[in-house]
Amino acid sequence: MYRKVMVAIGSDETSPFALQEALHIASTDGAQLCIVHAAAKADDEENKNQRAGADLLGQAASAASAVPRVETRLLNSDGVYGLNGIAEVIANAAAEWGAELLVVGTKGRRGLERLVIGSVAEKLVQTVEISILLVRPH
Repeated sequence: MYRKVMVAIGSDETSPFALQEALHIASTDGAQLCIVHAAAKADDEENKNQRAGADLLGQAASAASAVPRVETRLLNSDGVYGLNGIAEVIANAAAEWGAELLVVGTKGRRGLERLVIGSVAEKLVQTVEISILLVRPH
């Protein structure tokens, strides 16, 4: 069904579940898989964020060894824009790569917490023009 699946991962507890679902879809459909991580740029922490993101992508690529066509991308997000910046670079990467499905983990925040903190997943739902699968931890 899908030929190109992208999964966005981070250091949160939802990412392993999103990655697992994306791996299942890619292996079932014989799809290409692109694993992305958006690292926020902060002047003094840029190298730290880049290294942590590269390590995270390396671990995810190792977990994806059963999928024959996997690539990883470390995306740079402008830290000034917070969640909006992260969602924007992920949406742009999905469009540029030609993804047909974007898989993202979500905590499912509600009420005041959702209003104050926001959600990258929610911003992506509003932004991307492809199918998006939101995965909650189970």
